[in-house]
Amino acid sequence: MRLRISFHLVLLVLLPAFISAQQTNRVVQEQCATMERLQLKFARNPTLKAKFEQERTSFTKGVKAASFRQSGNNNSGERSAYLIPVVFHIVSTNPENISDASIVDQLDILNKDFAGENNDTTRIPSYFKPFFGKSGIQFCLAQQTPTGEGTSGIERIKTTQTSFTADNDAVKHASTGGANSWDTKRYYNVWLCVLSGSVLGYATFPTDGGTPDEQGIVVDYRSLPGGSLTNYNTGKTLTHETGHFFNLYHIWGDDKGECTGSDDVDDTPNQGDATKGCTNGIKTDNCTPTGNGIMYQNYMDYSFDSCLVMFTRSQVVRMESALIAYRSSLITSNVCTPPILKNYDARLSTIVQPSQRLCTSLITPIVSIQNKGSQLLTSLDINTRIDGGPITTYNWKGSLAYLASTTVSLNNINTTTGTHTLTIFVTNPDNKADEYVSNDTASTTIQFYNPVENVSESFEASTFPPAGWDVVNPDNYITWKRATGVAKTGTSSVMIDNFNYSSVGAKDDLRLPNVALEKVDSAFLSFQVAAATYTDGGTSNNVWDTLQVLASTDCGLTYTSIYKKYGRDLVTRTGSTTASFTPTATEWRKDSIDLANYIGQTNVLLAFRNTTGYENNIYLDDISVRTVIINPNLKRLGFLATPNPTNGLITVQFYPQPVNLRAIQVYDIAGHKLTEITIANGQSGNYYRLDVTKYAAGTYVVRAVFTDRVITRKLLKF
Repeated sequence: MRLRISFHLVLLVLLPAFISAQQTNRVVQEQCATMERLQLKFARNPTLKAKFEQERTSFTKGVKAASFRQSGNNNSGERSAYLIPVVFHIVSTNPENISDASIVDQLDILNKDFAGENNDTTRIPSYFKPFFGKSGIQFCLAQQTPTGEGTSGIERIKTTQTSFTADNDAVKHASTGGANSWDTKRYYNVWLCVLSGSVLGYATFPTDGGTPDEQGIVVDYRSLPGGSLTNYNTGKTLTHETGHFFNLYHIWGDDKGECTGSDDVDDTPNQGDATKGCTNGIKTDNCTPTGNGIMYQNYMDYSFDSCLVMFTRSQVVRMESALIAYRSSLITSNVCTPPILKNYDARLSTIVQPSQRLCTSLITPIVSIQNKGSQLLTSLDINTRIDGGPITTYNWKGSLAYLASTTVSLNNINTTTGTHTLTIFVTNPDNKADEYVSNDTASTTIQFYNPVENVSESFEASTFPPAGWDVVNPDNYITWKRATGVAKTGTSSVMIDNFNYSSVGAKDDLRLPNVALEKVDSAFLSFQVAAATYTDGGTSNNVWDTLQVLASTDCGLTYTSIYKKYGRDLVTRTGSTTASFTPTATEWRKDSIDLANYIGQTNVLLAFRNTTGYENNIYLDDISVRTVIINPNLKRLGFLATPNPTNGLITVQFYPQPVNLRAIQVYDIAGHKLTEITIANGQSGNYYRLDVTKYAAGTYVVRAVFTDRVITRKLLKF
């Protein structure tokens, strides 16, 4: 069972590994999914766990040494100030219901909690006051988009998803109903949505092995100030998850009562488990049974919001150290300031065409340009270059107001066979120097190869992708790669690591060389496949890895699915596999697809598409496109005996496959039957072999006997 299927069911699976044998210890329902997500990553990837724990130990030692040298954070005098830009992605069926004012209130609470200036610090008991920490980390709403336009720092995305789960990061991707992150090196990304179950939020640790575009936190927007989640609606969930983002752990060390876990912070008391509810005075437990008890007032506990009032000094040092060590680019980001408007600033937004794969050597580039300057843009030079070749300049004329955009078709240019870099850049807006050149240029990889009639690829060569092939990897994360030491034949194959591909729903294409099928009579795609699942194949409503074969006749603009398998239909290993799948020699299956619908097409693009369900690995080998060209005489006559003349062995061929054929006979010129092949009803094929070696030289007759007719051909034997 996995987290994606049911968060509550997964907790039932995971909890025994973390619960002490002392069954009297209470178990608190998880409100934060951060640690459970991390543990599931470790279960799938022990190497990641080893690296993570090694880095955690090293970082903790460094932080404690620094704290000792500095004698802690004394909460007085000058503190280092760190301003972090935040973008809130509100993802909801009705995102307008979350007002700007509620976001501003939430950010104000976050800043006060970190600075130790929140009004409820009066709830800190006197015995914990000496440990009260105040951080210099502060947060501002971003005022620039990643492309340098003005913004409120609040993005509203309307979705059809009524809620999101804490298992698959779907809320972080537009392709799965969420919102794409803004540059995570420049923005602290916060996704606000409805989370299913009782989970309030989750975060990414700095070194948890996640994808760069998924760094940030997810919070149930009902936990915002004034939200509908009773006892958790004053904004403290964001504070808690931000603590994780800056490398803080739960105050009880996530050991479920064993008293051996640690949050790697020296000034928080040992604690058995998460706190539920809100209390007053000293509270002890099995790990701290005496003295001042546990620190249930700490933001990294699970108390009601009204009880959460403090970070400790060592927690502050740890967060600020993590910021500097792992997330320092947020400090230097300039997006908390409004964009500086230039007079003349033309932006090359995107290269709309060509795409990565070309089906002709002649290119007509299409680009999107935008006026980022305050002056009306009426002319612009748009320059194109392939690799280091000559520059072709297109002189655009038009009228673009500030922030207006348009698409432009440029001059035709030719490319040559192979893979190239296409670079396009703009200059001379209104015959003036462009005042901001950083947004003037865009580049893309293009490739052109003439179509082939046959493909045979077993990935034995070290170059990947092979010539004429390409990989489409929209999220720039895990994708198709060559696998050495794993193969159906030879020593290599191609695979995609769905075992570690947590971006559920992400699509990656492995595209074959274009094939020409206009002069063939039949064509077939065949391949060896090996696959397994992480989840038991009988699990209902699961999201499975899916393998498709797609075909396109317009160079990849549109595709038709001609093969689609997932779950039990796809796998070659029965039962679930909770380790990274590597197939044995017998765990391969050959699948074949008839390409009859594409006969006559001059340029067909075939692609293997993986859609990850975060299950397990898929391998491909011995990919072949086999074409057949029928003898034109056979196509014309429908029945041939070859070779003719012959010295003894002949092949009798039919086209198309014969219906109601009952026998093939050989007669001599005198009308005597010499040999015969009888054919059972419904068993006829296209090819038959006959041997007339023992017969004398001369003329013979080959007869094809059908239920309703007889066809004959003369045969000469020498």
